Amino acid sequence: MQIRFHNSPAETSRMNADELRSNFLVQNIMVNDEINFVYSHYDRVIIGGAVPVNKTIVLKTYDCLKATYFLERREIGVINVGGDGEIKVGDKVYNLRKLDCLYIGKGNAKVSFKSKNKKEPAKFYLLSAPAHKEYAVKLMPREKAAPTDLGTVVTANQRTVYKYIHADGIRSCQLVMGLTILKEGSVWNTMPTHIHDRRMEAYYYFDVPENQKIIHLMGQPNETKHLVVSNDEAIISPPWSIHSGCGTSNYGFIWGMAGENFIYTDMDPVNINDLR
Repeated sequence: MQIRFHNSPAETSRMNADELRSNFLVQNIMVNDEINFVYSHYDRVIIGGAVPVNKTIVLKTYDCLKATYFLERREIGVINVGGDGEIKVGDKVYNLRKLDCLYIGKGNAKVSFKSKNKKEPAKFYLLSAPAHKEYAVKLMPREKAAPTDLGTVVTANQRTVYKYIHADGIRSCQLVMGLTILKEGSVWNTMPTHIHDRRMEAYYYFDVPENQKIIHLMGQPNETKHLVVSNDEAIISPPWSIHSGCGTSNYGFIWGMAGENFIYTDMDPVNINDLR
């Protein structure tokens, strides 16, 4: 498991492209027959992916967690962005189609991932945060995730937002998780943008067409930076940073948050005219 540490706004403002990428970009998330994780010191979230093709993948613990099993003191949200798959928690099997979500609470020692068809394997995006209380394992299909259409053609941000883990959905200790699908012809996400100083956020971009890219904006509103992001890559967004993106095509992205406030709408908006 790779470890990423905190960076201050002042330090980040002086970073070049390679330094920004090594600190905030998460690559190689989806690798066949592996689980890959990055541990961020921002609210101690763990970002990763599991792609079971030829075998079942077991969620194991890591030395840096100092835990007898991965979810001993943690919770995890899982969203499938690939083919049909199965997640086994204890003795119970949960079936996940594309864009279905499974929440697994603290205290579940045995978790494994499997694809229904290795020619169209499942791709499980994983986001974990520390947990102080046990909440029930819960599956939510995308149809039940309160899909909401937002945006306009004029502002190139027509999109459908799906909310899974939040105060009015699947309950958790601190994890908030959902996804956004941009419609054809729309390319902007989270603009006008915002920050939320009470929690960090992770963005995972998926279904980005081949040879297309996302220009992800980050940094303080008066000192913005950008990262060029490819399909199946994620961004670690500090609490003090904006998070927004513009693609060379439409795409999807999973957003996930952890920190002090569990309320989905807790954000501090930034006026477009104040961006620098």
